[in-house]
Amino acid sequence: GKRIRPIIALAFCRMFGGKDEAALPYACALEMVHTSSLIHDDLPCMDNDLLRRGQPTCHVKYGEDTALLAGDILQSMAFEVLGSRLFDTQQSVDASIVLRQMQILATSSSKMVSGQVLDLQAEGKRIDQAQLEQIHRNKTGALIQAAIMMSAVTIFEGTDPAIPKLRQYGQAIGLAFQVQDDILDVVSD
Repeated sequence: GKRIRPIIALAFCRMFGGKDEAALPYACALEMVHTSSLIHDDLPCMDNDLLRRGQPTCHVKYGEDTALLAGDILQSMAFEVLGSRLFDTQQSVDASIVLRQMQILATSSSKMVSGQVLDLQAEGKRIDQAQLEQIHRNKTGALIQAAIMMSAVTIFEGTDPAIPKLRQYGQAIGLAFQVQDDILDVVSD
C-alpha cells in the first residue's frame, strides 16, 4: 500500500528534530487503524471489493468472519502498541504524551467511521461539494491529520503555538490526498 500515514508521521517527527524510534510506534498504530478500515470497507456489507492492491481482499481470501475479526483486532492492536511504550523500560516516554496520542487516534478513528457512514448514505445520491468534503475530511483526512498531530504532541508536548496551524495543514493534506485518489480511481487502470 501507499503507507502515506506512517510516512507522514515519520517525516513530521524528523522535520521537528525527533527520531524515528519515537515515531515508529504511533506510525505503526496509524497504519493498523488504516488497514483495519480497508478490511472493513472491502466487506460485502460495505463496498464488496474483490481486489485490494491487485490481490484478493481479506474477506475473499479468508472469509467474511475472519476479515471482520482481523479488522477488529487491528484496532485493538493499534492501542496496544501505543500504550505498551509506557511499560518499556528501555524508553522513557511521558504518559501524558502517550495518552494524548491515544486520544488523537481514537478521535480520528471515530471521524473515519463517521465519514464511512456519510459515504454509505451518499451512495447513489447527488451530493454537493460541502458534503463531499465532509466525507473526505472524515473518512480519509482524519487519519492523515492524526499522523501530523501525533508527531506534534511528541515533539512539542502539545504546547507549541503552531499546533492549530499543523491541525489545519493536516486537514488540507488529507483532503488533497483523497481528491487525488478519486481522480486516480477514474483515470488509472
